[in-house]
Amino acid sequence: MKRRSKGYRYYVLLLLTLVYAFNFIDRQILGILAPYIQADLGLDDGQIGLLAGFFFALFYTIVGIPIALLADRFNRVNIVAVSLAVWSGFTAVSGMATNYLQLALARAGVGIGEAGGSPPSHSMISDLFSKEERGTALGIYSLGIPLGIMAAYFASAALLGQPNLDWRTVFIAVGIPGVVLAVVLRLTVREPKRGAMDVTDKAVPQASLGKSIGQLLSVPSWWGMCFGISFSSFGAYALGAFVIIYLGRTFPEVPLPRVLVIFGILNGIAYAGGTFIGGIVADWWGRKTKAGYAWAPAVALLIGAPALILAFWVQSFAMAMTLTAIYLFLSGFYLGPSFSIAQTLAPIRVRAMSTALFFFILNLVALGGGPTYVGWVSTLLTEAHGAEQALRLSMTSLAVPYAIGIIAFIWTGTRLPKDWERTQARNAGLDLTG
Repeated sequence: MKRRSKGYRYYVLLLLTLVYAFNFIDRQILGILAPYIQADLGLDDGQIGLLAGFFFALFYTIVGIPIALLADRFNRVNIVAVSLAVWSGFTAVSGMATNYLQLALARAGVGIGEAGGSPPSHSMISDLFSKEERGTALGIYSLGIPLGIMAAYFASAALLGQPNLDWRTVFIAVGIPGVVLAVVLRLTVREPKRGAMDVTDKAVPQASLGKSIGQLLSVPSWWGMCFGISFSSFGAYALGAFVIIYLGRTFPEVPLPRVLVIFGILNGIAYAGGTFIGGIVADWWGRKTKAGYAWAPAVALLIGAPALILAFWVQSFAMAMTLTAIYLFLSGFYLGPSFSIAQTLAPIRVRAMSTALFFFILNLVALGGGPTYVGWVSTLLTEAHGAEQALRLSMTSLAVPYAIGIIAFIWTGTRLPKDWERTQARNAGLDLTG
């Protein structure tokens, strides 16, 4: 069996990472621009939470499963390229919105496009890298999250610092380059052979959708990693939607463009560093015991989550940024291991579906719930506590979903070695029962 060269494999990986970065540029930009949008359109925290959470996640989750079904049967490169062009186009259209309804519809369009990004990409990466390399490979791919967020902060700071430019210009400016990248992807990447890193001398059998989903949902560790990343990301998405609003209310003496630059640096260094190192640590720990893929995120969040909660109660801007940097670094540890396990525990022919189901739950719980919940609670408490304290209390309550996420990762560590062995035997054509 002919395998792609190492150089080509890493070219595809880096290009898909860049695509993922555009995914998070277009996803994060709303939270960054939220103070400007609130001032222009007169929106409260609850409305911003719906834009960043529910409206986006609803269409993302609805469309994700059908797209994954196509990705497990048809050309994945084409699907990712078209999806990138769609979500980037709707990001640019967001800059043309003149009222809340128009902006909500545009964000729904972004969600529809982004649903076709990660599941096919994860599937392709798993056909280019062996199961022992996937934690690192998907850790590199996950760098698209912090790098995309960093780029969104830097672009916003640079454009909003120019005279006669407003938040609408930023949406248009970050959306158009994604369409160009979609063309590059389509012209330079070839569809990988399915199962190339798992089987060597026979074709991968076509499994029925019902049977494949049944196999996935019968693996306890798949559920454990899914709930671990979902409840951990609940807080991460809420933070992304409201941190700039919170800092503007709590530290009004710090110019907003400066805050944007600082957060861009923190994401580019702390979050990106944690994401990359987290994948390496998980693969290292996983060579000793497969439970390490779950325990690495648990240990990291046991330190990182309290640091984040404390950041909302300190009175020093510098201390708040220091604590946030600690959180961002350690929160990156769960991305690569979670995505790696979602692929490794999946039947070969339904890896895109595995990621889509993963993201279906992740985005319903985290993306749909986090920003929406924090915005709703903040609005509910504003009359009694004031806007600043209401948002602080709302963000502090995120300690509960973080605790659930940590418990889920710890529990998964007790199940993962056995589930890993059974899954690898199944993918090799064996039958381990019991």
